[in-house]
Amino acid sequence: MDTQTTQGVQVTVTTNYLPDYSSPGQQHFVFAYKITIQNNSEFTVKLLRRYWQIFDSNGTVREVEGEGVVGQQPTLEPGESHQYVSGCNLKTGIGKMTGHYTMERLVDGREFKVEIPEFVLIVPYKLN
Repeated sequence: MDTQTTQGVQVTVTTNYLPDYSSPGQQHFVFAYKITIQNNSEFTVKLLRRYWQIFDSNGTVREVEGEGVVGQQPTLEPGESHQYVSGCNLKTGIGKMTGHYTMERLVDGREFKVEIPEFVLIVPYKLN
């Protein structure tokens, strides 16, 4: 589990390798990641956008950005959290992801970036 807090908004990530959806012989490795966003600030915030950098151990880097997360732009009151699951495919069994969310403080419309902690995607048998 990887966790990082920016301006009172905590992001926690856990990952899983999905062998049933992967084909290692065809260089196709699928991972799921679960993200929990916890608003520990004193302000109501709204998640507007996401930005990801996806690194594959073969040197490939992809960037993904867009509105919200999995079709949602959640609003979080102080003390509330939002959780979602998404996925990523790699051509190798080892990679990593990092990025940020663009959030808005609803009280004054101020936008700010919330860092997503860098996390590793690795097939379990590569750990031995």
